[in-house]
Amino acid sequence: MVNKTEIVVATNNKGKLAEIKAILSDFPIIILGLSEIGFDREIEENGQTFLENSLIKARTIASLCKRYVLADDSGLEVACLGGKPGVFSARFAGENATDKENNVKLLKEMEGISRQKRKAAFRCVMSLASPSGRWVASVGSCPGEITFEPKGNFGFGYDPIFFVPQLNKTMAEIPLEVKNKISHRARALARMKTLIEDFISYPEES
Repeated sequence: MVNKTEIVVATNNKGKLAEIKAILSDFPIIILGLSEIGFDREIEENGQTFLENSLIKARTIASLCKRYVLADDSGLEVACLGGKPGVFSARFAGENATDKENNVKLLKEMEGISRQKRKAAFRCVMSLASPSGRWVASVGSCPGEITFEPKGNFGFGYDPIFFVPQLNKTMAEIPLEVKNKISHRARALARMKTLIEDFISYPEES
């Protein structure tokens, strides 16, 4: 019998897990991270799109753990770079690259590009899968632009160099409670929240 009061989030990223737990805090479901269920297997994300990668993680882990699994694949798309880094956002500067190394590489590639041409967007695709392979997905995005230098100490990833015009701050200058209302992940999760109850109440194949 699948536990209908728990959802496992397919990430070991503490910042991402905290963000998801905060956004779903008013939902009557226990949110667990991979480490909390003792899952340490590496899942190869070889999809060509955010949807493909999120589904690979969600469906694979749900099948192995016999639990409902929520996975996202998200990243930064920069218009003047043809959508890069895209699905390679986490490893833009190479495998196991740090957030700082990825930021440095991106700023280097954008040297000499004027502010008017530094448009970008954070994109997130969220997938929820059951052990039997059923799934639903939602999408969220947050428009902005790339700064010329890092600013702020909040967040993670590209947050220090992603400027949000409506707030006149980088994502890393915004407290978590504000970010959780406007981020790409928050918007994808807001849509996912409308799908979760029906999804987990559906009779699951044994």
